[in-house]
Amino acid sequence: MSLTETINAHIKEAMLAGEKLRLETLRSIRALIIEFEKSGVGRDMNPDDELSLLNSAAKKRKDAISQYNEVGRLEAAQKEREELVIIQQYLPEQLSEADIRKAIQDVISTIGATGPADMGKVMGGAMKQLKGKADGTLIQTLVKELLSSL
Repeated sequence: MSLTETINAHIKEAMLAGEKLRLETLRSIRALIIEFEKSGVGRDMNPDDELSLLNSAAKKRKDAISQYNEVGRLEAAQKEREELVIIQQYLPEQLSEADIRKAIQDVISTIGATGPADMGKVMGGAMKQLKGKADGTLIQTLVKELLSSL
């Protein structure tokens, strides 16, 4: 079942159950899907597009959470956290930091990186390998850490 079909089915379920926040969040995802379809790409949404769309929605929530926390709007931050939990249900399970670290070390050894100067090469390989399975900011932090220790 495609993401569009899944979201539409879950919107109906949320409407019937009266789950206001879930319904609102799912409608925002559906709006992103419709925006993609009307963007003139000229093709159907593939799994990579779906993953990218969901990651973008999750990143927006994470950014909003940190901004709301900075200005003391804790209720708004909590709402964003709850929306993030709903969005994450449609994303692949995230890897643990230890698994991410191991994958990055594999990329470093495959590429033959020798230090921080190889950051771009390692990031490219790591992001390709860990796409959708790990947060990009965490990957970047670990790559910097591992390369600086070489």
